[in-house]
Amino acid sequence: MKNLISILDLKKKEILQLVKRAKEIKKNPERYKNKLYEEVLLTFFALPSLRTELSFDVAMFKMGGEVIDYHSESSPWAHGKESIEDVSKVVSKYCDIVMIRMSEHEELLKFSENSKIPVINGLTSLEHPCQILSDLLTIYEKKGKLNNLKIAYFGDSNNNVTHSLIYACALLGLDINVCCPSNKEFSPDKNVLKNALKISKKTKSKIMVTNNIQNAAKNADVIYTDTWISYRIPKSQYEKRIKILKKFQVDNKVMNYAKKDAIFMHCLPALRGQEVTAQVLDSKRSVVFDQAGNRLYMQKAILLQLLKR
Repeated sequence: MKNLISILDLKKKEILQLVKRAKEIKKNPERYKNKLYEEVLLTFFALPSLRTELSFDVAMFKMGGEVIDYHSESSPWAHGKESIEDVSKVVSKYCDIVMIRMSEHEELLKFSENSKIPVINGLTSLEHPCQILSDLLTIYEKKGKLNNLKIAYFGDSNNNVTHSLIYACALLGLDINVCCPSNKEFSPDKNVLKNALKISKKTKSKIMVTNNIQNAAKNADVIYTDTWISYRIPKSQYEKRIKILKKFQVDNKVMNYAKKDAIFMHCLPALRGQEVTAQVLDSKRSVVFDQAGNRLYMQKAILLQLLKR
């Protein structure tokens, strides 16, 4: 693993190794106290962040490294004054590793192609690999395994979380049901589905896209949803989207279709009363804050792996 741009940069074995290492770091954090001494991480944010920024910053500080947080309002690149290729070459002269959170996936690819240091995708409109790797750690903790599981995802499915989740399930041989409106606007990217289905032929993962809520949730081990109003959505579309997606809200009825010991997951931020009810989000079956906490340990594992420590 030279970069982490997509879940597809990893093989099944590498995903399991990252989960195992993150779990070990969580159990014995003192062993990793100075593992990244004098290493410098640049984090570049063209989009807002809470969990991604804090988890990477704290991960570096806890392992003895340094962080430079760089936001788009300060960057000539974001204002069209410098090419992303040139920025990448310059950053490679100063830092040891870089994490970028931006909308355009193709721009991130350009950066990585010109970089001499490891590049991490902190979120693009296409994928969110760090989030899903952290989620796999949470699922492993709660279920004790990462095989013979069924995940059901509800709501807007044309987003980074859904895409990375589909890829991860395909690689690991997990079953995933994606429940969303039939229109293209809310459905997973066709190329993502095509790639995942190709992988699933070898791993025996079952991937289904449906608008049948009961069928999607039936016997699921994990119920997952995400916000309906992501950063890319203009305010003029909020009302329309909420009306269309309301049918796919995760409530107690949806949870009751799943297995009795099914857990509820959400990458946050969450809006109670939209994609999920307060009764589910704040219930004992919800593991959303354990999810958020595990971002720290997975970011540590990712940094250590890319920096070969």
